[in-house]
Amino acid sequence: MGKIQLMGTHNLKRRETALHSELEALRWAKESMLQHSTCQRFETDCKDLIAMITDPQAWPNFSTELEVIKILQICFPDFKISYFPRAQNEIVD
Repeated sequence: MGKIQLMGTHNLKRRETALHSELEALRWAKESMLQHSTCQRFETDCKDLIAMITDPQAWPNFSTELEVIKILQICFPDFKISYFPRAQNEIVD
């Protein structure tokens, strides 16, 4: 509908690695969208996160987190995630 919903993750606990934090943020965003919106499109400045979603078998160290994302995926039949360069992001989390 042309509306953009920006959501922050200031209160997420620190994870083992930055990639674990990116996955946790995506999980949180998806769970929040289930309650508040019909959003199907997500953006990230993390290319590795997109690679993980595209080919989860290539990331065995993240299998537990990726399984949760896969389960949530059922609720997002038109899910799209795209790369948004940090340099163009005026509102950084």
